[in-house]
Amino acid sequence: MGCVTDSPPPAARLAALAGAMADETRAAICMALLEGRTWSAGELARITGVTPSTASGHLARLLDAGICATERQGRHTYVRIADAETARLVDSLASHAIPGRDAPYTVPVVAASDPLARARTCYDHLAGRLGMAVTDAMVKRGLLYTEGVFELTDAGEEWCARVGFDLAHGGRRPVASSCLDWTERRRHLGGVAGARLCGVALRREWVARTEEGGRALRVTDDGEAAFGELLGLAPGAWQ
Repeated sequence: MGCVTDSPPPAARLAALAGAMADETRAAICMALLEGRTWSAGELARITGVTPSTASGHLARLLDAGICATERQGRHTYVRIADAETARLVDSLASHAIPGRDAPYTVPVVAASDPLARARTCYDHLAGRLGMAVTDAMVKRGLLYTEGVFELTDAGEEWCARVGFDLAHGGRRPVASSCLDWTERRRHLGGVAGARLCGVALRREWVARTEEGGRALRVTDDGEAAFGELLGLAPGAWQ
């Protein structure tokens, strides 16, 4: 006698997935998430112009369908696209439905002029647009793997040695880890590698504390040259 399974047939699963997106508010939520950032339920409610309770109901539908996922950062819970494959699916559907569409739906998080948004320390590593620019450049150059978990490649470990910092003696702390950036709402490099890179940048005065103090940083002329040489970053890539 064959085994009985409760799994719905393929056509039913496809219909459920399509049904989860067959609503203008849920579609708007998905498009807001396509940029790769995470958003709180309250922020998504404001973006889509619905009440928080309505947004929560729509998010529950998207979460059940596996289109979105949640993650916690401190006391806050944020929503993101479930994974890269889902993002490609949603992006493909949007491009098909909107001829001539060149970029994902974008929503500003903070004012571009905010010093903390441009460059800052996050605990002991680089964050803000500078932290994301460094992370993205490392991925582009094959130094850092970011699918699922953050891991330095062999080339990445060699790059760290060339920059001039040791990855050993980090205790139980991972060599590379991801940290959710509260302004960019994407994940930047943390862990031992992120901390050591930030330490080098401060010691060699590639970055300096702003006159206002706190965690905000400014990239110096030497820093522009160093980030350009080491990672190919154009001057002002973090502006």
